[in-house]
Amino acid sequence: MFKLTDLREILRYVPSYRERVFVIAVDGELVAGESFTNLLLDIALLRSLSIQVVIVHGASYQLRQLALEKGVAISNDDGTGITDQSTLHLALTVANRITHEVLEGLSTADLRAASTNACIAHPAGILRGIDTQFTGRVERIDAAFLQTLLKNDIVPVIPPLGFDGEGRTYRVNSDSVALEVALALRAIKLIYVTAHDGIVRSGKVLRQLSVSEAAELLSKNRGELEAAMVSKLEHGWKACQIGVERVHIINGRVDEGLLAEVFSPEGVGTLIYGNQYQAIRPAVKKDAGKILRLIAQGVQNEELVKRTRVGIEKQIGDYYVFEIDKNAMGCVALHAHPETSQGEMACLSVHPQYSNRGIGRRLMAYVEKLAREKGLRELFCLSTQAFAYFQQKGGFREATPEQLPASRQQQWEQSKRNSRVLVKSLTEPPASETIPKGA
Repeated sequence: MFKLTDLREILRYVPSYRERVFVIAVDGELVAGESFTNLLLDIALLRSLSIQVVIVHGASYQLRQLALEKGVAISNDDGTGITDQSTLHLALTVANRITHEVLEGLSTADLRAASTNACIAHPAGILRGIDTQFTGRVERIDAAFLQTLLKNDIVPVIPPLGFDGEGRTYRVNSDSVALEVALALRAIKLIYVTAHDGIVRSGKVLRQLSVSEAAELLSKNRGELEAAMVSKLEHGWKACQIGVERVHIINGRVDEGLLAEVFSPEGVGTLIYGNQYQAIRPAVKKDAGKILRLIAQGVQNEELVKRTRVGIEKQIGDYYVFEIDKNAMGCVALHAHPETSQGEMACLSVHPQYSNRGIGRRLMAYVEKLAREKGLRELFCLSTQAFAYFQQKGGFREATPEQLPASRQQQWEQSKRNSRVLVKSLTEPPASETIPKGA
């Protein structure tokens, strides 16, 4: 069993985690248990190693307990169904109480912390003909606010409540909040701390699941899973699809379980991991309309060249789409010029809802990978407004139109767009990605 004294094991991972964000989502049942104090000590150790921590807590357990005490029938306990007025009132009471307990515990561990209203929400609305009343859906996370706290060594504590601009409060699902916080802060890890050992099937804990394995489990074997863990698996799967490198589901009652999961190869719970290219696939003819919708705003802003459905369909083999829940949320194209061993990266676009989440960089990296596989020696792109992005995030450098293939140079001149020409050599080996070896 991993022990705190295994300092060599800890130090092996620290360089990969230093100044990166861990989002730790703690179920309310854990906050109420005796092991919560030990969990806070583990979090204090993470902070001492310059790992930034955000805590999101649940409240379902306490909500059920308070409802029982008051003799009130609650309409829903986890923020996914209907939240009526009396349930919202109890949810506010228990959420504020739990937040206070977390703040007290962090103070005992000599950590500064603050309760936040960083979760901006709107009503979930009418779903399948049923009004969900005071149940909310996360609209966005105030990342700037959270980053300010983190820069000042303050641990943000986020309750399962969402707030709108009109002074209204909504009950939101804590698993969903944790996912959105992890995405907004580009967290390297999202850790669900529960009262369960992880994802269990046929009496056995599944130690590691790829994104595709998690999807298959949800679609084919959902009925075999513990009901309480399905939400964790669903949100963990989605997080890895969109960009969180590692999602962990662990039992917070295991002594030093958080440290064992983070700082040892084997871990103690379930790890969900994603391949950075997992969500990217070749486009097919029926994707042409989706691509046109994705690039519409960029075309209007004169960032992208106007394309037609017929034109896209004609070159559909050059296009790739980034999917989230089977919806195209990003696209890119690679047009090869074998006569000069060059490739053009074109039509890079990401849906505004998923901007600033690293999807553009992943699409760029994917195109570079494809170009190398095709034996191309140079990648180029043309840009009127995003040239700084391509230089800073993609490693491109500015060049001249004369360095383009002859046919492309002629098009450049005829377009009158005066786009900047950017190139990247592919003769050097690609920079290796730093992927933590910890579970």
